[in-house]
Amino acid sequence: MNVLNLDNFTNEQINNILDLAEEFKNGKTVDYEGKKVIANLFFEPSTRTHYSFDMAALRLGCKTQNFDSGNSSLKKGESLYDTVKTFEMFGADALVIRHTENEYYNQLVGKINIPILNAGDGTGNHPSQSLLDLLTIRQEFGKFEGLTAVIVGDIKHSRVAHTNIKVMQRLGMTVYTSGPEEYKEDGFNYINLDEIIDKVDVVMLLRVQHERHQSKMQETIEQYHNLYGLNQKRMQKMKKEAIIMHPAPFNRNVEIADDVVECEKSRIFKQVQNGVYIRMALLNLALKD
Repeated sequence: MNVLNLDNFTNEQINNILDLAEEFKNGKTVDYEGKKVIANLFFEPSTRTHYSFDMAALRLGCKTQNFDSGNSSLKKGESLYDTVKTFEMFGADALVIRHTENEYYNQLVGKINIPILNAGDGTGNHPSQSLLDLLTIRQEFGKFEGLTAVIVGDIKHSRVAHTNIKVMQRLGMTVYTSGPEEYKEDGFNYINLDEIIDKVDVVMLLRVQHERHQSKMQETIEQYHNLYGLNQKRMQKMKKEAIIMHPAPFNRNVEIADDVVECEKSRIFKQVQNGVYIRMALLNLALKD
């Protein structure tokens, strides 16, 4: 079973994955007894996604290989396909891949004969991140239908936003976007943050992805924080039961104030924890299939 994006998963399948992740959180165990190998191929920097997949594999009793792109044959001109095929030939049982190219997996499907789990493709998709976000929301509210969220920041370059908006709407949530005009995207409900912050159940903040920009952000860091950042003043306007989320890494005092990161409404580090359980569920399903 490949996990490339969430478009091919039904709502029922998504909830089943969340259920399995919850079972792992509550103590369910699966032990492959070191007989399965997961290769983590990250062609782009990562901490949470990379090492939570690594931890998930270890908790399932799998062995892991962690690819170092900076010291690989990529420097000699080797293609993505040849690199991936090499790890299949090594004997890996599943591949976790992050790449800078949108939908990189299209050049691999049908040629690679072991499961591929997409750990992020360019500005396109980030299925496991969206699933852990959904798990965090469901743990908080027990449902998706009727909930309202605002995603704030660099919408244009965010694979998290692109995946979350589609799947949240499909599950019955109303999703707004906010942030700098230069990073808004047509087709999404764009609104000023201060007009909506007291009405939503979820405030999800995004990092400004400078590495994907062709030009510098117009605002300074201080201006960005004042215009779009979640500070104490804005946090106090949120609904009593509303929560704060962020896929991380986060820039303290840019998109979120330092004293808000771990406030009582924040679920940011809970998202990190849930990432391990979601990735255990995905790896287990891929290996069983």
